Amino acid sequence: MNTTLEPAPQKANFSNIARHLTDAITSGHFAVGALLPTELELCRHYGTSRHTVRAALAELQQLGLVSRRKNVGTRVVSMKPRPSFRPSLASVDDLVQFGAEHLRAVQSIEQETVTGELAKELGCGDGTPWLRISSLRMVGDEGAMPIGWTDVYVDPRYAEIGDLVRASPDTLISSLIEERYDRHIAEIHQDVRAFTITDGVMAGRLQVEVGASALKIVRRYLDAEGEVFEMSVSVHPADRFSVSMRLRR
Repeated sequence: MNTTLEPAPQKANFSNIARHLTDAITSGHFAVGALLPTELELCRHYGTSRHTVRAALAELQQLGLVSRRKNVGTRVVSMKPRPSFRPSLASVDDLVQFGAEHLRAVQSIEQETVTGELAKELGCGDGTPWLRISSLRMVGDEGAMPIGWTDVYVDPRYAEIGDLVRASPDTLISSLIEERYDRHIAEIHQDVRAFTITDGVMAGRLQVEVGASALKIVRRYLDAEGEVFEMSVSVHPADRFSVSMRLRR
């Protein structure tokens, strides 16, 4: 490495590496505007994989300490970490906050007829037509490390919602539907499960290897009549996302 970082922590997992680099930034070792060492240099210094280093850098990005751009590198943008955002995702308000904190980078918008295992997972009839909106969820701008991939399925009668979705990257699609069509969320059914990323396109956009572990969240949005008007499938690499809940008696 072309820097004089302190000796690497004995256990080089992503959280220890992130903490080590955070200390180097907040102490002024890396000044605002400076580039951190490259991923390969960090791999050599910490004796770990590129996947682990990327997870650590994603943690720094979530703290607001660095920005990352392809072919440029990781640049220090602040010496003070912002408060960490760990979404509970246990209420509609939580989801609205999530939409404001994590921007949407639309990858595609197209009609799809849902069949087979996907129809079973979404809980809809085999052969049901939907408008599918595929997006990356980002912390910061579109050059940042994505924290997840989301496929949102909406009533095909709302096809013109696509323009609003692209124009409002920090607003949940369900909120846009409420504003445009006056169809309000009364209830959200949410299932969270472990998942392995097998789709090559998704893995590439998320910057992980095929076979990487992930968290999958399936949501079904119901109106006051109990009818589903939106569904979503979100996939988050395991080391970039967590869900917390508070249970009260």
